[in-house]
Amino acid sequence: MIYPIVKYGREVLETPAKPVTEFDGKLEKLVADMFETMYAANGVGLAAPQIGLPLRLSVIDTSCGDDPKAKLVLANPEILFAEGEQVQEEGCLSLPDFRAKTPRPERATVRAQNMRGQEFTMSGEGLLARAFCHEIDHLNGKLFIQYVGRLKRESIKRKVRKMMKAGEW
Repeated sequence: MIYPIVKYGREVLETPAKPVTEFDGKLEKLVADMFETMYAANGVGLAAPQIGLPLRLSVIDTSCGDDPKAKLVLANPEILFAEGEQVQEEGCLSLPDFRAKTPRPERATVRAQNMRGQEFTMSGEGLLARAFCHEIDHLNGKLFIQYVGRLKRESIKRKVRKMMKAGEW
């Protein structure tokens, strides 16, 4: 099932999500649907709040579906370590058509649980480190525009408000 993606302006995107506590068949189905939704939107990551569910759950695939081994499920993730800096254009499925140069760590290590509730630790760099940070931010009620300059952030917010008034958002 492909979920509609929640757009910026909805409270669920700016509220810290609740921990995943049930690791069962329902969670497996939700994860499969999240991957399907993410691929349909041409994303490399998707957090549960982006489909309206306030759960600490995200999926990531920096291969865009090309490498089945690149599929990651992060339940209740936290960043343990981050270092270095990269500044790249970043976008968000909840802010379609908006991109901005966003600073992120070059390397990041996360601890999370898989779909069965087993804890694991994983490190990534470059795009994977960026995806870890971006998705975990979603689970903490933050969006990438909080990292860009005030003028750029206000410009994006103004454009979104204008689109909302016009019924285009």
